Amino acid sequence: MKKAVFKTNINCGSCVAKVTPYLDQAESVEGWEVDTANKEKLLSVRGAQIDQTEVENLVKEAGYEIEMKRRGLGRFFG
Repeated sequence: MKKAVFKTNINCGSCVAKVTPYLDQAESVEGWEVDTANKEKLLSVRGAQIDQTEVENLVKEAGYEIEMKRRGLGRFFG
């Protein structure tokens, strides 16, 4: 399982609800979550083959800013 972390401006529960239908349709994402308590509003996504462009485009389509923070391999604990 791979994990990618993005810095966003998704900053509250309403924002998460707005972006949910977009991220739920991402074919390369098996799961995701946003840490709205973190000052960088980190979006963590996991999947076998994460398509960074797909994730970025969907979040932007939902009306939010996004940039890659880090990408990693291994197990996702969360």
